[in-house]
Amino acid sequence: MEKRQIGRSALRVSPLAFGGNVFGWTVDEKTAFELLDAFVEAGFDLIDTANSYSRWVPGNKGGESETVIGKWMKKSGNRSRVIIATKVGSDIGQGHRNVSKQHILTAVEDSLRRLQTDYIDLYQTHWDVETTPVEETLEAYAQLVKEGKVRWIGASNLSPERLRASMEASRKNGFPRYESLQPHYNLYEREAFEQSLQKICAEERLGVITYYSLASGFLTGKYRSEADLTKSARGNGIRKYLNEKGFRILAALNEIAKEHRTSPASVALAWLLTRPCVVAPIASATNLTQLEELIKGVELKLTEEAVRLLTAASS
Repeated sequence: MEKRQIGRSALRVSPLAFGGNVFGWTVDEKTAFELLDAFVEAGFDLIDTANSYSRWVPGNKGGESETVIGKWMKKSGNRSRVIIATKVGSDIGQGHRNVSKQHILTAVEDSLRRLQTDYIDLYQTHWDVETTPVEETLEAYAQLVKEGKVRWIGASNLSPERLRASMEASRKNGFPRYESLQPHYNLYEREAFEQSLQKICAEERLGVITYYSLASGFLTGKYRSEADLTKSARGNGIRKYLNEKGFRILAALNEIAKEHRTSPASVALAWLLTRPCVVAPIASATNLTQLEELIKGVELKLTEEAVRLLTAASS
């Protein structure tokens, strides 16, 4: 399998990230272990999570996903075979987002403990706080890299202005630079990334790791009417896609999936992998059948005509 480099870092990963947001939510520990075992056995290595996953579930406090991943790595003894990407900056009980130096230095210790590891491969700013100077955030990361607790850093929900400011601050002060950007990007939601962030990623050679790669499951094709919204815990978030544009995209996905004898989900991931700067889409699976569909998306090579059809349907 061809591996892709994350930015200018030494990290080379298989072109699919397993989304750990489902752990402690729609996937229990036993199933999580089975899914992660199958993911690695299939040749994949990038696992994405965050210290806030899955705090939104009643009774959870946050950190459940990291805890499951940590237990799995300890049991399987394969820490060296996987690339762990986690995040900091979300509200994890303090009532607000936080990317201050002190918060990051404290939060990383909690993540390391839950993950049962002494280093994080890719530590990412989850959400920005524009009142915190980018230099302060980067100074915290510089300390963690120097201490060996973090190998490389990335960003997620940063504005174009703050991303540019961060890259400039790294150059000016000798701080580690963001090597990746994790934007909300999929076949339906293209505008925010393509119009303002893609150019920066290309100029700075940032690896793009997309989240909501399947639009919360809409691009799998299982949600085609209001009646389908009860099919999963994510159903309510699908309503906004049930419109002319959404149905046009599903029709294109179905046409190409039928031609390749695969699923709409596989086609949607394959399209993302043709986009500039994209290293690995993040996608979640709650069972082995779903995981197989994700893997087929990596194996699928779309024709130029198929890419044009999808791009036009979603424009």
